[in-house]
Amino acid sequence: MEELIRLLHSVDCSLVIRKGEIRTFSERGVAALYRLLKEEPVFLKGASVADKVVGKGAAALMILGGVRELYTDVISESALALLRDAGIPVEFKEKVAHIQNRARTGFCPVETLCREAATAEECLPLIERFMENLNSTVRKQVK
Repeated sequence: MEELIRLLHSVDCSLVIRKGEIRTFSERGVAALYRLLKEEPVFLKGASVADKVVGKGAAALMILGGVRELYTDVISESALALLRDAGIPVEFKEKVAHIQNRARTGFCPVETLCREAATAEECLPLIERFMENLNSTVRKQVK
């Protein structure tokens, strides 16, 4: 895990995952975890993860992907509870009540969407809808 943490802080990335090989990701929010869960779920199963910020949505995706262990700089209380309930060991620097949005003007939108969900499985359709809307907005902007 120490190598993943070092990479997380020395390379321009937001997420580092080791499952045999080590890969770094720089996508924003839950995008990389969501993509991996949908396209390469075998890479998440049993993986070690280092992530800069983990909210409830990211935690849900890690649980559904079968992540083995997690280090994060910042974790929300609800994400930590979800991960602990799933039996995933978590090491963190700072625990916060809620993850803030990028502008620091309110809560992270995915954290807000997943607020009432009791399980990772309940979070998934909410995250899927969010990602579909986000991708649809990006496609409209590109046209």
